[in-house]
Amino acid sequence: MIEFHAKPLIMGVVNVTPDSFFDGGRYVDTAAAVAHAVRLVEEGADLLDIGAESTRPGADIVNEEEECRRAIPVVTAVAKAVTVPISIDTSKAAVARMALDAGAILVNDVTALRGDPAMVDVVARTGAGIVLMHMNGTPRTMQQAPYYDDVIGEISDFFEERIRFAMAHGIVRRQIILDPGIGFGKLLVHNLTLLAQLRHFLQFECPLLIGVSHKAFLGQVVDRPVQERQWATAAAVAMAVDRGAGILRVHDVKGMKDVVRVAAAISQQTIESMKVHHA
Repeated sequence: MIEFHAKPLIMGVVNVTPDSFFDGGRYVDTAAAVAHAVRLVEEGADLLDIGAESTRPGADIVNEEEECRRAIPVVTAVAKAVTVPISIDTSKAAVARMALDAGAILVNDVTALRGDPAMVDVVARTGAGIVLMHMNGTPRTMQQAPYYDDVIGEISDFFEERIRFAMAHGIVRRQIILDPGIGFGKLLVHNLTLLAQLRHFLQFECPLLIGVSHKAFLGQVVDRPVQERQWATAAAVAMAVDRGAGILRVHDVKGMKDVVRVAAAISQQTIESMKVHHA
């Protein structure tokens, strides 16, 4: 399992898809993907997230055979090339099973075990880590008309139900990581609210994974295209760290590593100062 200490972890993104919103097509070749993964580790990634099916808004479903063809050679090669933990970004049990056999130790499931009935058994049997992410709808439909009466309360209820489901099927709490799904079926106000009130989800005593890197809601705030949102990403990452994020999923590892270090240091000093003040 992944070890969580005082500092938040940086998860580097390795997309082996032709249609990812940020770097689609750049790493579809196995050799290019492996070289990118090694570079991310050299830049400071604490773990890697390898995905072969785009989950950007409007994305089409990739069949199991094609997803395996894209992902498994990369997972196999990366596992031999680096020493950091590897996550497989998939909602398909067969893909997860093959990736875990190839060296992955974590499953990043955007459907939170709802997409494939066999996934929960794969995770329980292997003891792999599992990211339970909230998504309103599917990647193809999620941004059409997202609506919440109470986004924090509704996602809290979702997490509670998903944790209960996972544990009822043999998954233990230490395997579980929670992701509120920034940008997955949310409007700008929902994404900002989730980041502002992120500490609310610490009640579940599971690490929080936050993915804000270059996403559309940042473009709405700063009015910049996807490739020019690194500073907006840095601001959101820093705020997420201050509010308790345990894993930051990013594309720009080198820059965000510094952001996380500084934000974590300031946050820790705030905690220490409060302890002294209340002593």
